[in-house]
Amino acid sequence: MPLYTIADLHLSEGADKPMDVFGPAWANHKARLEAAWRALVGEEDTVVIPGDISWGMKFDSAERDLLFIDSLPGKKIIGKGNHDYWWNTLTKLNAFVESIGAKSIHFLHNNAYRVEGKVICGTRGWFPDASYGENDAKVALREAGRLRRSIECGLSLAEEGDELTVFLHYPPVFGGVKCAPVAEVLAEYRVRRCYYGHLHGVPAAALEKSVGFTDLYLVSSDKLGFTPLLIE
Repeated sequence: MPLYTIADLHLSEGADKPMDVFGPAWANHKARLEAAWRALVGEEDTVVIPGDISWGMKFDSAERDLLFIDSLPGKKIIGKGNHDYWWNTLTKLNAFVESIGAKSIHFLHNNAYRVEGKVICGTRGWFPDASYGENDAKVALREAGRLRRSIECGLSLAEEGDELTVFLHYPPVFGGVKCAPVAEVLAEYRVRRCYYGHLHGVPAAALEKSVGFTDLYLVSSDKLGFTPLLIE
């Protein structure tokens, strides 16, 4: 069954954060997203959403956004973004979606999934910088460790011929500068493709097409016209 991806849904049913303040590209974006999603995605398909799901700060204010995602066709695999303050441990995340009856949502958090010959791995990542301060260096190393755990989990699920595919929220490289710990993990495991979000309004010419062995794809929702991208 087809595999899709789209990041940065920035839903705000439980928070006062209308996205049209960021320009006309975001006008009525939830309805546009829903229409495009329903036109493309079937019930047996899978959509990976690498971060910035909801502006809700806690579970109660993110609930309506998660229920909206659950109402859309397909299985959803959700990663963490820098604005997902409602995020928690995997145990609490799973208990939350179970408590609200959101049966189609699964979380990418120190784990992995196998979908149609692809092993889905990932983490939030961290912003690229040439010289991290002490705290940022710790966060980047922690995120690289989470990516490594996810990939190792994925390798335990993989069958012969499967492709290791990584989903991050932050780009592993931008403006010629890498998030070195994350980029090193991508290189170590010779990841072929990495999909990421976070960036908005950046011209295509300013985006790196690869880092090491890994081809890179920006899949923020405004970049995709709020239409999930089919992963061939």
